Amino acid sequence: MVVEAKRSIDAAAAPSGGPLATATSGARVRVVAVRLDADVAAWLAAVGLHVGEEVVVLRRAVLGGPLHVRTSSGGEFAVARELAEKLDVVAAREAES
Repeated sequence: MVVEAKRSIDAAAAPSGGPLATATSGARVRVVAVRLDADVAAWLAAVGLHVGEEVVVLRRAVLGGPLHVRTSSGGEFAVARELAEKLDVVAAREAES
């Protein structure tokens, strides 16, 4: 078993959250901040990944590859790990409280 050096976010994540890139497979999280240039943030919002959006991490590619996510509207796509590092998330249950 390989243990990741970064902390992971799962269904019982701490209130402080972290980047989407550290979310574990199966985690349901809500985007709380997008730390990207406006044009990249606008493109992500157009495909359904924006502040307030709830996503489920379906799979994490090995060796720093992309994350396969599903948005609350049902869209599925791969998010490059570099972009996922710039999307801050919290566990979806915490975001509702």
